[in-house]
Amino acid sequence: MSIAVTTWSLEQTSPADLLPAAAPEGDVRVVRAEVPSPEFSRFLYCAVGGDIRWTDRLGWTYAQWLEELERPGVETWVAYDRGTPAGYVQLESRDDGAVEIVYFGLFPAFRGRRIGGHLLSYGVARAWDLADRRPGRAPTKRVWLHTCSKDGEHAMDNYLRRGFKLFDTRVEEEADVTTPGPWPGAQVG
Repeated sequence: MSIAVTTWSLEQTSPADLLPAAAPEGDVRVVRAEVPSPEFSRFLYCAVGGDIRWTDRLGWTYAQWLEELERPGVETWVAYDRGTPAGYVQLESRDDGAVEIVYFGLFPAFRGRRIGGHLLSYGVARAWDLADRRPGRAPTKRVWLHTCSKDGEHAMDNYLRRGFKLFDTRVEEEADVTTPGPWPGAQVG
């Protein structure tokens, strides 16, 4: 069985395009995960994407995760609410000055608390200044991402409110997979 999935590609072409969200109340911090950790990255991926059918990396080996995390220009920024991981954004810098937001999202329990807009704003700002932290990387000329109809209901609105502009839309048939949950057999929702 298959489902039609709409994928929207969005971009910013100047740091001035970013329209930051207000910081949420309370002790919410965003910290870069500087030590490549396949275990932690897989945990983030599963905890954020388990209820929205993120499945493309579930079969990855430890070596594949490590290879991804050790590539030049890959950064993971994690939002913490009172010391507890709440979500993350993964950036990947290309040689041409483009930085892709490869993954972005919140754990289900942290959605609807105004953390997502703040995390996205922070991640986009870090995409624009990535070359400052990564000697040898080209200065950022473009920040882009794609989101799809399987993502959270507020995802597209959050991207547009942060200043992203739509540049491509595609509709493709995909296999309708069972929502995997944050780990095999977990109850979701």
